[in-house]
Amino acid sequence: MSTKAVEIAPESPDANPVQKIQQEDTETPLEGLASICFMLVVYLFATAFIFQNFEIPSASMEKTLLIGDHPLVDRVILAPPSKWAFFMPNRDIHRGDVIVFFKPNPETPDLILVKRAIGIPGDRIHLRNGIVYLNGVAQNEPQASKPADDGDPQHAFNPYRDDFPSIAPSTDYGATESWSVEEPSHIQGDDLVVPPGKIFAMGDNRTESLDGRFWGFVPRENILGRPLFIYWSFKTPADQINKTSLGERIGFMAHVLIHIFDQTRWNRTLHIVR
Repeated sequence: MSTKAVEIAPESPDANPVQKIQQEDTETPLEGLASICFMLVVYLFATAFIFQNFEIPSASMEKTLLIGDHPLVDRVILAPPSKWAFFMPNRDIHRGDVIVFFKPNPETPDLILVKRAIGIPGDRIHLRNGIVYLNGVAQNEPQASKPADDGDPQHAFNPYRDDFPSIAPSTDYGATESWSVEEPSHIQGDDLVVPPGKIFAMGDNRTESLDGRFWGFVPRENILGRPLFIYWSFKTPADQINKTSLGERIGFMAHVLIHIFDQTRWNRTLHIVR
């Protein structure tokens, strides 16, 4: 019985399985560009429709939010329900929510503010010596500042601001002309009554906040979302908001780069906003 010999040819270098795997794993420049574009699209979608980052420029929400805080804002939960995104978790504004919104002022339509929702449609609101009365009940707000006799004129009792809405004309105290005209139509007795589709909002730092007392209600459609947590906080001068020239902005950016470690408020990282 004869046995037929079978010759096995030596493997060529191109047949090395390890080398084949390495070749298959090598990404072409076009594939790399496609990956970057995909990640960019995901990022833009997330920041436009789901989350967005903002910087706090003023002290109107201290101690809840400090100048230089960078909160991540949820743009989904407070968004009006839509048919195409029926699966998204939506809810209406609750009293006490911290909200981000476009300022209801035709002179500054693109200005974004952060305040606390004090009253929802139908609520009756007034202040006495800085204390909020909601539907006749004094509110316990440990986060809110009150007028104080500490020698600072900004903190001293202001009859329009701290006994709102008891004094007219409000333009004498810094209110906008449009709100001075509209405000009386919403007053019943001692109270300001929140109309349908509107929110009454104030800053937690009540003695330094230009809020609904000075420019009126926030339309529901102006609300962008609510801050979730602080992802970064940097010690920022209170007057930085007024430094708008290119040179001043570049100078502050250089300051941030130099002091990124020693002037970052590390204890506020991931601080939940309530």
